[in-house]
Amino acid sequence: MESFGPVAVVGGGIGGMVSAIALSAEGHDVQVHEQAPGFARVGADINLTPNAVRALDGLGAGVGEALRRTAARPSHRISRTWDTGTATSCIEMGAVAEEKYGSPQLTMHRADLLAALEDALPTGVLRLGRRLESLTESASGVELTFADGSTEEAGLVIGADGIHSVVRTSILGPEKPDFTGVVAFRAVVPAPRLAELPNLAAFTKWWGPNPATQIVTFPLNSGKDIFVFATAPQDSWLEESWTTPGDVEELRAMYADFHPEARALLDGADEVLKSALYVRDPLPRWSTDRITLLGDACHPMMPFMAQGAGQAIEDAVVLSRVLSGTGLSLPTALLAYEQARHDRTARIQIGSRGNDWLKNAGNGDWVYGYDAWTTAIA
Repeated sequence: MESFGPVAVVGGGIGGMVSAIALSAEGHDVQVHEQAPGFARVGADINLTPNAVRALDGLGAGVGEALRRTAARPSHRISRTWDTGTATSCIEMGAVAEEKYGSPQLTMHRADLLAALEDALPTGVLRLGRRLESLTESASGVELTFADGSTEEAGLVIGADGIHSVVRTSILGPEKPDFTGVVAFRAVVPAPRLAELPNLAAFTKWWGPNPATQIVTFPLNSGKDIFVFATAPQDSWLEESWTTPGDVEELRAMYADFHPEARALLDGADEVLKSALYVRDPLPRWSTDRITLLGDACHPMMPFMAQGAGQAIEDAVVLSRVLSGTGLSLPTALLAYEQARHDRTARIQIGSRGNDWLKNAGNGDWVYGYDAWTTAIA
C-alpha cells in the first residue's frame, strides 16, 4: 500500500461514508468532512438493488446485518401500464434474487442506511459542521479551507459532496447542472391504508403516457409503510431549495387519468415533498493527481433505474480497492479507478435519462450482477 498521507472525504452521505469505512479498514488515516451539523431524518426512501447490497455486505462491520433488521425485501419488480394496469414485465426478487445475485434487494428509509454506516465508522472519523469553501492542490498535498476559516492538509481528497460539489468545481471549474424539466413527488403512506391494493410487497413502476410521467411504489420499514415516488414534466423550477413541501391535491390532479389502483396509492398520502431533478452529462475525467470524485459529484443520475446510491457505493468500494491493493502511485491509481468505473456509470446515466429499462420483458443481470469487490481493476 502506497503511503500518500491523510485522506479527506468531503461529504458524509452514502458514498462518502462507504469510502471512509473501506479505506479505514485498510489502515488509511481518513477524515469525513460533512457540512451538516447533524443527520436529520430527511428524505424518505432508499432502494438498494442486489449490486449495492452485495457491496455493503463486503464492508463487514455489521452494516448488512443492521440494514436487514429494518429493511423491506420487495417480492418482485413489476412494470404496469398507466391506464390499463397491464403488467408488461415481472421479475422475481426476494429469495430468488438473493440466490441469483448473492444479496437481496433492500428498501428502507435513507436515515436507517446512514445510521448503519455511521455506526460502522471508527470513532472520530466523522466531523460535522465542516462546510468546504475551497481546495488548493500542490505536488505535496491538498489544502482544504472551510467556511469557519480553518484549514486541513490531506494527501488525497475524495469529493463525495453531491451534484453541487465544491470539490468538482475546484478541479473542473464552475458550471450548473441541467434542470431536466421533470419534478418528483415523494410520500410515505402507512400500509394499512392501502391494504386492499395488490402488489404492496413488490417494487412496482407505473409507466405513464410519456417518459417523464410515472409512479413507483415499494415497501419500507419491514413492510409497515409504502413509499410513493411520482414524476411529472414541469417547464421550470424557481424554488430556492431543490426540495419543498408539495401539494397533495396537485399530485392527485396530475395523475387523474391513471388506473384506479395507481390513483388509490396517491389518495392514501397526507403530505408530499416536491423536488426538481437535475443531471449532468458524463464527465471526461474525474481526477487530478491528488483529488477524485465519486457518486453524484461526478455522475448524477435520473432516478429511473434506481441506481444513484448504488453507483456511489460501487465507486467507493472500487476506489478503496485501487488505493489499497494495487501498489500503484496515487495519480495512476486514481486513473485506474476512473477507467474501472467510467463506462458502467455512463451507461447507467444515459439509460436512466432514457427511462425505458425493464419497461418490457428482460432481466436486470448487467446491473444487479455486478460485484464491486471482484470486478477487474488495474
